[in-house]
Amino acid sequence: MDGGAFGAGKAGGAFDPQAFIRQPHTLLRLLSWVFSIVVFGSIVNEGYVNRLDETQEHCIFNRNHNACNYGITVGVLAFLSCLLYLALDAYFPQISSVKDRKKAVLSDIGVSAFWAFLWFVGFCFLTNQWQASKEEDNPMNEGGDAARAAITFSFFSIFTWDYMDPSQDSGMPYAPYTNEEDATDAVGTYQQPPPADAFDTETQGYQTQNY
Repeated sequence: MDGGAFGAGKAGGAFDPQAFIRQPHTLLRLLSWVFSIVVFGSIVNEGYVNRLDETQEHCIFNRNHNACNYGITVGVLAFLSCLLYLALDAYFPQISSVKDRKKAVLSDIGVSAFWAFLWFVGFCFLTNQWQASKEEDNPMNEGGDAARAAITFSFFSIFTWDYMDPSQDSGMPYAPYTNEEDATDAVGTYQQPPPADAFDTETQGYQTQNY
C-alpha cells in the first residue's frame, strides 16, 4: 500500500476490498470473529446437560454456570468487537487527522491486549472446570466435543487477538507514516551549508592589496 498515516493509504483514497481482505490484520480479525462464534455457539447449543434423574440442565463445565456464562459473554462481546474493528479498519483510510488515526491505532492495541487477556482467563477457567467435572453428572458424555471445542478455540483466540506483525515498527498494527508532501517540502526548503572553503581567500581568487 502507498504510505499514509500509520500505514493506511492517503486520506480520502478509494477503498479496495481485495487489498483490505488480503491484509494479515484483516485475516486475523476474521479468524477471531469465527473463533468467537465457535466458542459461544458450542456452549449455547450443547453446553448444558442434565442427569437421568433430573430435568433441570446444568453447565457441562462442572455444573458451574459461571463457566458457561463467562464463555458465552466473552464470545458474544468478542464477536461484536471484531465487527466494530473490521468496520474501523475499512473506514481508517478516510480518516484525515493524524491524531485521530493515532487514537484508532492505540485503541486497537489496547482492545487487542484486553481481549487476549480475557481469552486467556477463559481458557484457564474452562479447562479447570472441565477437568473437575464428574462423570456421574454426565453419564452419557453429552456435549463433550462442544466443551473441548470451546476450550480449544478459546486458546486459539489468545493468539489471534495478541498477534502483532513483526514487520511493523513501533509495535503497531500499521506501519509508520511519512508524508510525501511534507518530505518534499522539507527537501525543497532545506539549504545546503556553504562548503568549508567558501571563505578561503585563495580559492575565491580574492587578493589582498598592499598599500
